[in-house]
Amino acid sequence: MGSRSVEGEQASLADDYDALISTTDVVLLKRAWRNEKAAPEILHFESDLITRVREQIELMEETVEEKSTVGTDPLSVSLYQMDLDRTLFLLRSYLRIRIQKIEKYMFHLRKTEELWNRLSKDEKFFTERCTDDFKKHLEESVLSKLPENYQSYERQSVISEEDDMVPEPRLDTFVLCRSKEYLTGIQLEDGPVDDRSKLFEMEPDVLYFICYKSIKPLVESGKIDLL
Repeated sequence: MGSRSVEGEQASLADDYDALISTTDVVLLKRAWRNEKAAPEILHFESDLITRVREQIELMEETVEEKSTVGTDPLSVSLYQMDLDRTLFLLRSYLRIRIQKIEKYMFHLRKTEELWNRLSKDEKFFTERCTDDFKKHLEESVLSKLPENYQSYERQSVISEEDDMVPEPRLDTFVLCRSKEYLTGIQLEDGPVDDRSKLFEMEPDVLYFICYKSIKPLVESGKIDLL
């Protein structure tokens, strides 16, 4: 009877563990993390997913604490803790990568509506603070001491036609990717859409090394995963 009771308790713990880890959200978070890490530009903030993951982390922390205080098998507790650590790592890394992109491209993000709308509320606040503080620092320490024609933080001089001092993501960067389904009609280079010599096909679950700009809409739609 004692052996059966222990086996039953272990089976129950395994069921609880499987239900707790919410594999779907962990997989989605890992996918979002990989895409964000590999993409040269900032992607849409996964608001709903991040909210669910944060709620899951709170539940996991409560569960680990509860299991530790009631004398649960240390192996079972370690499984909960391992999954908690893994989820925390993915979440923190995902947010950190986005912050690094914001710091690098903050002026470009702030003036580009499409990219600005990809940021979360907190990220927008952070971007505004960064750009305002950096502009103030540049003006006080450098720009105010230069000739009037060179006092712009966006352009090298007043004769510049573009904001050539504002870093922008390199969309022509090559990335490693994999398609979830058979895709056709992918245009590899700029040119007429009906130019079939420049169209490309992708088989599912096959790795490709391709220009990000060519697959950008497919990454945004979720049909292609970056690696």
